[in-house]
Amino acid sequence: MNIGELSTLSGVPPKTIRYYEEIDLIPAAARSDNGYRAYTDDAVHTLRFVASARNLGFTVEQCRGLLALYRDKSRASSDVKKMANDHIAEIDRRLDELNAMRRVLSDLAKRCHGDDRPDCPIIDELSDVLPRPRKSKRN
Repeated sequence: MNIGELSTLSGVPPKTIRYYEEIDLIPAAARSDNGYRAYTDDAVHTLRFVASARNLGFTVEQCRGLLALYRDKSRASSDVKKMANDHIAEIDRRLDELNAMRRVLSDLAKRCHGDDRPDCPIIDELSDVLPRPRKSKRN
């Protein structure tokens, strides 16, 4: 099958398929006599696997590890579970950060009058966070 058919069957855009080949996440396709990429059914399964993992937020490098485990029929499920639990911990860390950002922004939005006046606690707070220029030391 060609890259368009693979894209349709896997749900992965052709540009992403080419990128995954370029970084050796998936094996490069064989070339037909006319020079076009020729994919197998295995490529469909591999790309669906990667797409599922990416949809769960796994990085490309984590997908590389998951693919290695997927292909290793003697794998220990504890290795897969560890990867999943590590990823859950990372998601929890990011959620904590997002919730903290939300609390701060929500508080600022409540303090802002939202009228025609120029004073705004949101702008004031953002400008306080910016690094202040250092005064030059003159001898």
